[in-house]
Amino acid sequence: MASQYNIEVALKNCFSTIGEAPHWETSSQRLVLVDIFNGGVLRYDPSTQQHSEIHLDEAVGFVIPRNKGGYVVGLGRSLAVLDFDAATVEKIVEVEAGTNNRFNDAKCDALGRLWAGTMGPVSEDGKPSLGLGSLYSLSADHTLSSHLNQLGISNGMDWSVDNRVMYYIDSPTLKVVAFDFDLSNGAISNQRTIASFDDNSGAVPDGMCVDAEDKLWVAFYRGSCVRRIDPQTGKTLQTLTFPATNITSCCFGGKNLDELYVTSGRYRMPEAEFQKQPLAGSLFKVTGLGVRGKVGNNFDG
Repeated sequence: MASQYNIEVALKNCFSTIGEAPHWETSSQRLVLVDIFNGGVLRYDPSTQQHSEIHLDEAVGFVIPRNKGGYVVGLGRSLAVLDFDAATVEKIVEVEAGTNNRFNDAKCDALGRLWAGTMGPVSEDGKPSLGLGSLYSLSADHTLSSHLNQLGISNGMDWSVDNRVMYYIDSPTLKVVAFDFDLSNGAISNQRTIASFDDNSGAVPDGMCVDAEDKLWVAFYRGSCVRRIDPQTGKTLQTLTFPATNITSCCFGGKNLDELYVTSGRYRMPEAEFQKQPLAGSLFKVTGLGVRGKVGNNFDG
């Protein structure tokens, strides 16, 4: 694998809170992503370096294209269909009524099921509410299933190239876990830990993606980096370091799926700290990695 890579700023300071959930839209060759607490949904066209943004009236945890057109988003405690051009949403289902929980990260499996998790509120000093989140899947006919509960911050997920393993991060555990995955019925089983990051650095595993060689790319909030990890050994194969502390997620994009797009945040960052890291809240692009990603799956519902 090529060792000479290049990190550039694709969009400077495009996120006023937490940039998250990048998804490469193959049909349009654009990137879609969110600015969580700003209710922002962004579309970025690398060929023109132009982006457009709409704002929804609740925190938005993710955005994923639908095969039927438009997008599915996690809007507060609801899963909803988004018409980007009209900036309108139509709710599909709401979960955990009466709580202050919200949807966070999500991805779709190879059959177009949506997997989306929730989390409880975060305190003013940045501490998450532990044990309040759950992981759900939503089928094409909008049947909702619950798979995990008592989660801290339901976060990064993806599947192996053969779709037989699902990888998942509950951020406060400082681990990546794997499940045996039954694609036909959307069942997960045999949970095991494949990588642990409890190194007292304060860095927290956040969003992630899997490349075409079945290696994981994990973003580290408060860690300034994305690490490429071998799920067979749990070892870090490569570390990409960014000029921003709060690195949140990543996905492969570009015509050949060989560009890694990386999101960051500056939520609750004091002005003095922002002066020290003026690229916080930017979208980064990494080229020259010598590896390709997989096509992101759309929601089939």
